Amino acid sequence: MQVKKNPKADLNRNSSLYFVIGLTIVLFLTWRALEYKTYPKDEVVLDLVQAVDDLKEDVPVTEMIKTPPPPPPPAAPEIIEVVEDTEEVEETIIESTETSQDAVVEEVIDVDDVEVGEEEEEITVPFAIIENVPIFPGCESAKNNEER
Repeated sequence: MQVKKNPKADLNRNSSLYFVIGLTIVLFLTWRALEYKTYPKDEVVLDLVQAVDDLKEDVPVTEMIKTPPPPPPPAAPEIIEVVEDTEEVEETIIESTETSQDAVVEEVIDVDDVEVGEEEEEITVPFAIIENVPIFPGCESAKNNEER
């Protein structure tokens, strides 16, 4: 029997080698991070350099044209219309469904009061007892049950 898988496609072939290489790289980076040194920076004094404004341009003065402000919106009329409330609305009162701890359950049903109805038992016929197989159209000429 031939092996169906190509040995070059095996993913676990060099997995231990890759694991060791990765572990070595992480160990090296951790060691370099712990051994990293920082040196204090020397203070550098910068002398102020006087900037000479040689480039002066004459910018022409432009006048801004002011647009007139929009007219104020018309004031709302202060007339209040009084409407008489003549319709009567029936309020539905929602009763609370929560019960208090003091509430007593009044309805107690005795065991004697429960009516037990008689259930009809289904008659199950075992298949081993049935001797004759049903005859379907076209199978009347068959002689035994296996052919029918």
